[in-house]
Amino acid sequence: MLLAAGPGCSTTKYLVDRNVRDNPLSRPLNLMRLSGPKVSDRTWSTLRRYGLESNYQTDCRTCLSNIRRLIHETPDPELVYALSELAYVEGKKSERTGEVSDALNHYGIALTNSYDYLFSDAYSNTRNPYDPQFRSVCNLYNESLEDTLRLLCRENRFQPGQTYTIRTPEREFIVRTEMRGAWKPSEFERYEFVSDYDIQTLRNRHTTYGLGVPLIAVRRAGSESDHREGYYPEGLSYAVTAMMRCPTPREDRKPGETPVCVLEFFDPLQANQIQLANHWVPLETDLTTPLAFFLDSPEYRERDRPTLGLVRPNMVEENRGIFMLEPYDPNRIPVLMVHGLWSSPITWMDMFNDLRSFPEIRERYQFWFYLYPSGQPFWLSATQLRTDLAEMRQTFDPMGDDRPLDDMVLVGHSMGGLLSRFQTIESEDKFWKIISDRPPEELQGPEDQKAKLVSAMFFHPNQSVSRVITIGTPHRGSDFANSITKWLGETFIKLPNMAMSVGRTMVGANPGLFRNSHLLTEATAIDSLAPESPIFEVMLAADRSPQTRYHNIIGVLKDPPLIVGSKHKGDGVVEYASATMNDVESELVVDADHVSLHMTGQAIFEVRRILLKHLQEFDAKNRVALQTNSGPGSNTEPAHLATPIRQASDISAATATR
Repeated sequence: MLLAAGPGCSTTKYLVDRNVRDNPLSRPLNLMRLSGPKVSDRTWSTLRRYGLESNYQTDCRTCLSNIRRLIHETPDPELVYALSELAYVEGKKSERTGEVSDALNHYGIALTNSYDYLFSDAYSNTRNPYDPQFRSVCNLYNESLEDTLRLLCRENRFQPGQTYTIRTPEREFIVRTEMRGAWKPSEFERYEFVSDYDIQTLRNRHTTYGLGVPLIAVRRAGSESDHREGYYPEGLSYAVTAMMRCPTPREDRKPGETPVCVLEFFDPLQANQIQLANHWVPLETDLTTPLAFFLDSPEYRERDRPTLGLVRPNMVEENRGIFMLEPYDPNRIPVLMVHGLWSSPITWMDMFNDLRSFPEIRERYQFWFYLYPSGQPFWLSATQLRTDLAEMRQTFDPMGDDRPLDDMVLVGHSMGGLLSRFQTIESEDKFWKIISDRPPEELQGPEDQKAKLVSAMFFHPNQSVSRVITIGTPHRGSDFANSITKWLGETFIKLPNMAMSVGRTMVGANPGLFRNSHLLTEATAIDSLAPESPIFEVMLAADRSPQTRYHNIIGVLKDPPLIVGSKHKGDGVVEYASATMNDVESELVVDADHVSLHMTGQAIFEVRRILLKHLQEFDAKNRVALQTNSGPGSNTEPAHLATPIRQASDISAATATR
């Protein structure tokens, strides 16, 4: 709670540049040695077998032509592999000497022949997926495609939605580029290669192995007139996988017809395998590096400043709101993560990164984050969250058609758990009575100020929230909010002028009406977390939404530090007695301190379990609703119950020509 994120997290590095890009072919082909690059022993064996060893040593180009002729006469996959590897090595040599056109030609040969090895019917009886060579061919395909893309990027010929003609001294081919997913070709301003970076701070790097080149797509800011744009932070980057469909050498083409390749860009959150030449092929993906790239961006660092949010909440107020790191999806259930005191959304990145690694989670859920000035009283932040949730619904689903939005899950750490709980309770007049015995109708002052105060004190449960998970939350306050910390808070925390001006105006305009004016005018977040705060008693007694289910994760240190004493039972900040609740469906105790509790594997896996349970109930409820609405014999299925996209078939689309 009090140390939910250290003040230095804004300087944390999430990525470092690699001196040399990650390439699985580096070692087997000696790419980095002064004596390299060199072909593998297996390829040398194939050259000797076909009497081509001296031919390759004296005239490489003639050797490649001879191998092509042999492949046409003898469809031996060993020859195809040798041709792909030889062409890739020669491409590397040409690139070293600055011969870009020659390098593109050789990478093209490696790319198309490795594709032929993997998908041509001619090798269906001889391909052996248990042979290490099979994975080596996948690497040749991936790396020759990446090297091709790098050279095209260097020449500014890399923009989805366009068609390009590429000419080399030996060949000419057409590349048609396509976006696959919800993106538009103009949505990204540039691409970066995942292989150029190494993860530093996030604990796990989540990848899948298959075909394709994982990329970082940096999003271009949209129009300011689009209200949805405010939910996407500047500098946002997405995971993308590039894939090339190649015409095999054995495809029938008219004489002189230029071969056409299709370069496609896939969203790995929507497609984990694609169809190539009647084969379902897994995509090579990396979900973590694009996330780390965004967290390292200057735009995010400027927004994510936990200490500023604590001591100068007024300066963070303008950035307050719900933020999405993925395009809004009407078919996936939102999970909104709410940080605690002296913290920010950065505190959720390990959990977010790990949860997205499970296909069953990322296919059915979308993760959102709430940023708020944590130095102000939590009840005020809860009021703002209520407003922000309503505005979000109005922006993305004004007609209320998106059923998953009615089953939202809130996950709150520390004070964020209090904000989350606040969304699901009925106020009646209990909160108003904390500050006054007289009815709100007696309020004097500006109408807009009166309305703001009344709306903060009188509210109903948010019907869109159906499950809340609290982690290390002080449901009854924390003893760390003592006289010393409250004095420090009042000394150093400068409350937002706009937020507190309502209370000050109302108190000034209504002398004698309020018995607890401090709560409205001067209380900080630390004041509001004190165990004696009257808010807790009212919260605990308030009626809860009957449709909401609650879960709890609590930290209890086996060996508490000396600073809290050996008799402390809790996470070092929140006592177990304050964290536990009796209205929850589940409660898990983890041996972890307050700062790291929500980052532990146990807590993350527990959240996954709860989300899977939520899916079961969501699907069961909607099946019942479907049967009730459709009647007997109906096969109608609403769009929101459609199975998420997991595969992408071979689709052709009209493209612009350049």
